[in-house]
Amino acid sequence: MGTYKLSLEAESDLEGIYYTGVVDFGLRQADDYYGGLLERFQRIADAPLMYPDASNVRENYRRSVYGAHSIYYRIEADRLFIVRIIGQQDTSSI
Repeated sequence: MGTYKLSLEAESDLEGIYYTGVVDFGLRQADDYYGGLLERFQRIADAPLMYPDASNVRENYRRSVYGAHSIYYRIEADRLFIVRIIGQQDTSSI
């Protein structure tokens, strides 16, 4: 099983996604979406090359789309590093 780490920005993104989910869709749906994101993180860590290259955003980045969000990550020697989890925000902040 692969390992992953979230950047501080990705942790903040995840918190914001959960909070917005609770406000807009309710606790149960927010919990389900949050759980799905965590499952996707693990799936990415287990098979990081399964998802497409995102070098058009930043060199050595890859992207996995989950629901309304894009998970940007890079493969490091000992783990997967999740850089950002963004919706329709500008990718220049990645």
